[in-house]
Amino acid sequence: MAGHSKWNNIKRRKGAVDAKRGLIFSKLAKEIAVAARMGGGDPATNAQLRTVLLNAKAENMPKDNVERAIKKGTGELPGTFYEEMTYEGYGPGGVALLIEVLTDNKNRTVAEIRHLLGKHGGSMAESGAVRWNFEPKGSITLPLGDHDEESMFEKAIEAGAEDLNIDGETIYITTESQQVHAVAEALQGQGLEPETVNLTMVPKTTVKAEGSAAQSVLRLLEVLEDHDDVQNVYANFDISEEEIAAAMSE
Repeated sequence: MAGHSKWNNIKRRKGAVDAKRGLIFSKLAKEIAVAARMGGGDPATNAQLRTVLLNAKAENMPKDNVERAIKKGTGELPGTFYEEMTYEGYGPGGVALLIEVLTDNKNRTVAEIRHLLGKHGGSMAESGAVRWNFEPKGSITLPLGDHDEESMFEKAIEAGAEDLNIDGETIYITTESQQVHAVAEALQGQGLEPETVNLTMVPKTTVKAEGSAAQSVLRLLEVLEDHDDVQNVYANFDISEEEIAAAMSE
């Protein structure tokens, strides 16, 4: 498995998600506020908000934080206006990067992203230089638990999914971007509760990352995702289990 889903699994296994819970809550609050601003504060009629709330639940985000973020988005409480931006870049070894941000100061953010890329062996790219190599997809994760791959694959396809992969203790389901909510609801109808439901960007082609380049790419992804304004980083690297083991030992 390449890119974003592999990186997510590395973070899970390193325990990085738990270590950065406060940063995760802050980023989720931004997403909730933007979703509520764009489609209203009722998740029953706002699919984007419904998706973010599911992810907030998976991260055990406190209810008060969620409600406050919704009210900031709908204007019931004062809040910051965030712009959605996507930057394109390259990492070590020519790995392509898409960096999605929510920012209240795009000039500051682009300067900081450019600095982080340069400091860790990467660079900014011109608009369109990288985006062509990624296509939008839906991404759903489920805990593996006692499920076996064959039965889960059948259930996923029946629900309308395109593909299923298992990495560690996590099931990754891929859907057409427009079908992610319908597939998630169909899985719930089968008694399966998704952990996360997201729109993602999947690379059409990948770059093999090995040795020091692989470790440099992983470090770059980590520092980018630690930035307050960065919501998602998508990359087209392919990394072996041996390189993952090396990353885990750090």
